[in-house]
Amino acid sequence: MLRAHVALALAALVLAGDALHPALAAGGGFNYKDALTKSIIFLEAQRSGKLSPNNRVKWRGDSGMEDGKLANVDLTGGYYDAGDNVKYGLPLAFTVTTLAWTALAFKPELESAKEMDHVHEAIRWGTDYLLKCASRKKKLWVQVGDPNLDHQCWVRPENMKAPRTLYEIDEKTPGTEIAAETSAALAASSIVFRNDKKYSRALLNKAKLRQLFLFAKSHQGSYDGECPFYCSYSGYNDELLWAATWLYLATKRQVYADYINHEAISSSVAEFSWDLKFPGAQVLLAEFNMTSGGGAQSYKSQADNFVCAVLPDTAFHQVFITPGGVIHLRDGANSQYVTSTAYLLVVYADLLTRMGQTVLCGSQPIRPERLREFARQQVDYLLGANPRGSSYVVGFGANSPTQPHHRGASTPVLPPGYDVNCGLSFGEWFAPDRPNPNELTGAIMGGPDKNDGFVDKRANSSYTEPCTYINSLAIGPLAALAVRGANLVATH
Repeated sequence: MLRAHVALALAALVLAGDALHPALAAGGGFNYKDALTKSIIFLEAQRSGKLSPNNRVKWRGDSGMEDGKLANVDLTGGYYDAGDNVKYGLPLAFTVTTLAWTALAFKPELESAKEMDHVHEAIRWGTDYLLKCASRKKKLWVQVGDPNLDHQCWVRPENMKAPRTLYEIDEKTPGTEIAAETSAALAASSIVFRNDKKYSRALLNKAKLRQLFLFAKSHQGSYDGECPFYCSYSGYNDELLWAATWLYLATKRQVYADYINHEAISSSVAEFSWDLKFPGAQVLLAEFNMTSGGGAQSYKSQADNFVCAVLPDTAFHQVFITPGGVIHLRDGANSQYVTSTAYLLVVYADLLTRMGQTVLCGSQPIRPERLREFARQQVDYLLGANPRGSSYVVGFGANSPTQPHHRGASTPVLPPGYDVNCGLSFGEWFAPDRPNPNELTGAIMGGPDKNDGFVDKRANSSYTEPCTYINSLAIGPLAALAVRGANLVATH
């Protein structure tokens, strides 16, 4: 019975909404289709390796072409996470997982908007790299580039000079978070690429119990090699649940259901991010008759608790909302929490509508419409509906940012082999108060401070640095707004 339920759920993920018809936009809002297209283009600006001829960011070129050479392994490809030239395994894998979920949950919308091929390309750019990272048994390459050396030179990746130091986890140096997140990325992507049976099988075989997930379970411990840039403050229990959830959806195997029901540790939290995946897993599991901790609390209840903690009009509200109406958890790429919350609220609202259920905040029922309304408010804030009347998306809307904290965008295109003077590079390209010479189209800035303040200066990195995982979680809500209309309602 449970396996049949999973099959139906996957069919809903992949096929739901085939009968969608776009709703009319209310109040003549933003051009969500344009924002959607540009949010995907940003990911192309973050690519490392040999770029494809159809790459739409013309000021980018091939980079990192000798990545992995120090260990006689090919680690070319993948993504730079933000404004520097390092490839960090944990946020990169999370970007891929959330892109894959987007391709499944928003399939009709992305197809209608003619963006599905671009999303598939973005996912595959990441999975091709992750397969290389996991090419050797009981070892996973988790980072390329020494961030401390990288940060001593303000240079575009095509001309970077720092050695491409390699970092790995193995039986003696565990990294449960990264191994489990990589497993989740490959498992989720295996569902996306099921029409390519050979590739899908390769992804799933690497992800599942005998490979990465087993490695993550059997050699538990946090990897601190990405600190202070990507420290896992939340531990690894969330990644283990997240990986098991995607493996369960991908395989329908009872071994993963048993792990989810009896071994996994889960918790109610108010954040969904590269570091904290509990709410994502809880939303995915909410429609199944499953409980965490051997029956302590249903995943549906925990997914509800996330909503109750986020929405400002519940008695259980925990998250700070700025005077202008946007979520603010902390300085430093706060927009990631804005897009991740909007994403989960739209996905969960769709699930609740299909199930004919509501969120319960104590005795207070919250209808799916309220989740969609708040999600749209968060997206619209980033697009320009904020006290500044300015967009936080480069190349979109009014007064869009011109100085994102980003080496490639702020440095002029230089000839291949150009010898950059690192000592002078910051004075030449980082410090000047002028627009970047290359538009980082679609990049969503780190966002405002808790008072809705924002200064468009690249030195203001906590607020002006974009990240791949901010955009990967914006694509779904933007696709829904572009196709369904401002009320975000899908009809089935």
